[in-house]
Amino acid sequence: MTVQASKSVATMNGIVLDAPIFDPNAFRLNDEQTEIIARARQLGQSVFAGRAAAYDREARFPTENYRDLHRTGLLGIAIPKKHRGLGANYQTYALAAAEIGRYCGATALTWNMHVCSTLWSGPLADDLDMDAATRDEHERRRAVHYKRIVDDGAVYSQPFSEGGAAAAGGVAFGTEAKPVKGGWIVNGKKIFASLAGHADYYGVLCTEVAEGETASRRNTLYLAIAAKTDGVSVVGDWDPLGMRGTVSRTLLFKDVFVPEEAALMPRGVYFQAAMRWPHMFLTLSPTYMGLAQAAYDFTLRYLRGEVPGTPPVKRRMYPTKQIAVAQMQIKLEQIKAIWFQAVTEAGPSPSKEQVLRAYAAQYSAMEGANEIATLAIRTCGGQAMLKSLPLERIYRDSRCGALMLPWTAELCLDRIGREALYETGETDD
Repeated sequence: MTVQASKSVATMNGIVLDAPIFDPNAFRLNDEQTEIIARARQLGQSVFAGRAAAYDREARFPTENYRDLHRTGLLGIAIPKKHRGLGANYQTYALAAAEIGRYCGATALTWNMHVCSTLWSGPLADDLDMDAATRDEHERRRAVHYKRIVDDGAVYSQPFSEGGAAAAGGVAFGTEAKPVKGGWIVNGKKIFASLAGHADYYGVLCTEVAEGETASRRNTLYLAIAAKTDGVSVVGDWDPLGMRGTVSRTLLFKDVFVPEEAALMPRGVYFQAAMRWPHMFLTLSPTYMGLAQAAYDFTLRYLRGEVPGTPPVKRRMYPTKQIAVAQMQIKLEQIKAIWFQAVTEAGPSPSKEQVLRAYAAQYSAMEGANEIATLAIRTCGGQAMLKSLPLERIYRDSRCGALMLPWTAELCLDRIGREALYETGETDD
């Protein structure tokens, strides 16, 4: 159920708060989930929204927002409660991230990179197979990472892409880790590395390759490399179309020593996760769910003459505007329905139907957000293109989602078509 943007649920510091994207009663959320998601929405609307334009204009990382995420406990949203985090599950995190994306896309997208270091090593890893000794070692190591986040506000990133097929899961990562006494020596490069130069630790996916071995996806390691480690450098400029505040520059690793204690997952566990927990790659989509809602919110306010800083001129009486809003709401409800179902059923060893639905949800959110933003601009008219208003930024940010690995829009279409038509192992030979 989409509640009109002019309606509210509460006030905070004199600000009339927006209704949640997903009404807790309609979507059967419990009280704990509702509180965490509301915390994210309130912070996004009352603080992040006012800073978003400057981060975008200057292509500057939202450092201040991360201090607020730490202050409110949201930096540790997916850290288990026994480690003093909020203990949110996958669904709760996704809904909270959508609320952040509604007000600042760059903050939501980079927050996802940080949260995944705790989501993957936390509740997701708890669903995977490990022997008792491996699980005990993992518990000890992840406690170190969690303490840094909860106590010190440490920010983790998740550089993924390398410019080839590795990020899409086709081949082994080109960034390699050579085993040495007490750890590894890492060499390689990550491109479009969000938070580059601003994270305290880079959660690097790399391939462990011993002398004489061939690189294999099965030997993927997930290592937290301290940003100040010798051999780590950030290069290149960052002046993109959208998501400018992510500061996704290029990371280089040259003969970087990484101690064994830095492993975010034990050997073999990342590969197991990639095979058994495919929804782990759906976590970029909440940002775009939020952007879709933001474009709709703006349009309603604009047509009602309620956008701050603009004349209070109503345009809602024109049939063409009403039809456009109807089209936007239908599209928004379609995205919400499939996306909510996908993030709700995320878990280990999903069925074929659930995996296909996850691909479809990713595609729907990534492409649908831009479709709604495009219709919003056409409906609101010329003033909507002004950089003094948020719709122009929402449009540019929303265009970026379909391009993001590992599940780009093209890859989702390819996988849906192929996997719907073929069962595992089937060929036409």
